[in-house]
Amino acid sequence: MITALTAPRVRAWTEAAAPSDLPAYVHDLPALRAHAGAVAAHVRPVAELFYAAKANPDPAVLAAVAPCADGVEVASGGELAHVRSVLPDARLAFGGPGKTDAELAAALDAGVERLHVESPHELARLAALRRDAGVLLRVNLAGDRAGAALAMSGPFGMDPAAIDACRPILAAAPHVRLRGVHAHLASGLDAAAMVRQSAEILGWARPFLHGVTAPEINLGGGMAVDYADPAARFDWAAYARGLAGLRRPGETLRIEPGRALSVYCGWYVTDVLDVKRAHGEWFAILRGGTMHLRTPVTKGHDQPCAVLPRGGDGPATGGEPVTFVGQLCTPKDVFARRVAAGRVAVGDRVAFAMAGAYAWNISHHGFLMHPEPRFVYLDD
Repeated sequence: MITALTAPRVRAWTEAAAPSDLPAYVHDLPALRAHAGAVAAHVRPVAELFYAAKANPDPAVLAAVAPCADGVEVASGGELAHVRSVLPDARLAFGGPGKTDAELAAALDAGVERLHVESPHELARLAALRRDAGVLLRVNLAGDRAGAALAMSGPFGMDPAAIDACRPILAAAPHVRLRGVHAHLASGLDAAAMVRQSAEILGWARPFLHGVTAPEINLGGGMAVDYADPAARFDWAAYARGLAGLRRPGETLRIEPGRALSVYCGWYVTDVLDVKRAHGEWFAILRGGTMHLRTPVTKGHDQPCAVLPRGGDGPATGGEPVTFVGQLCTPKDVFARRVAAGRVAVGDRVAFAMAGAYAWNISHHGFLMHPEPRFVYLDD
């Protein structure tokens, strides 16, 4: 879909960039700080806010978000080492399935505050290290996840029966302290659905945590992001009001959004190398490709974009819808299909919005060995 390039800093850079500067990831850091600050103002009075580094671990993004967050959630030994090097004093939580013994030890060495335990076997291996550790047991509750963009399936966390199997392990290992429960059940939910899911989690967690002093309940992330409507934003105010109505004295609620914080600050900017018509359809071939921005292929959507005409007299569409593709030798290298972009010509600039999360860091960089994009950080 076509969107307006409403970020003035990004627009100015895109218009001034030389072809040799492209493609580029362009990060609007003031916009990121403003958005994260607004989210924090709603959420932090009622719940701790941890940023999920998996969404975008870029050092500049981490540094921009850190003042607005209570901590960072990491999901691998690599993320742990990276985030600790960028934010040496940050509070950290370590989640994710399949942690190795080396990762568990590294987490303790790095002063990770909370380990999110995914299975009885993982808990037993942690206990065998015979070191002090604070844990949240990750529960995977059965239930209706209708409307979710992504429901977390069996490999993630434990069903209540497996959770019960953790009790004797904890009883035999007093150095491993049960601090609470973690439950990230689904992604892509609006505020009302997130509040309902939070109530479901709390309804299960509170009886289980009876007797735990100052229990912590991590409600996960998954706040909806609408790629079809970049102007639509998750209603953080309504969500915070809902959490305030659920919270009880003596307990700590925690959330860990990632995409919903960083996605709006990043743009993937490139230019048109070729334009051609084939079998009645127009195609614009762009410098770069989905080896840089795999998000539209992964999610099966059209990445929203803005086209900045350059007034070139080379090949151009006739104004009919155009499909934007990259330089890869695969028909799956598609950013957006049949976009009503007006006239598109060789040399025009195309800026893909909502490229600040799950973009470069999940892309297959090495395929065909094209040059990597530049990384640009715009600030006041």
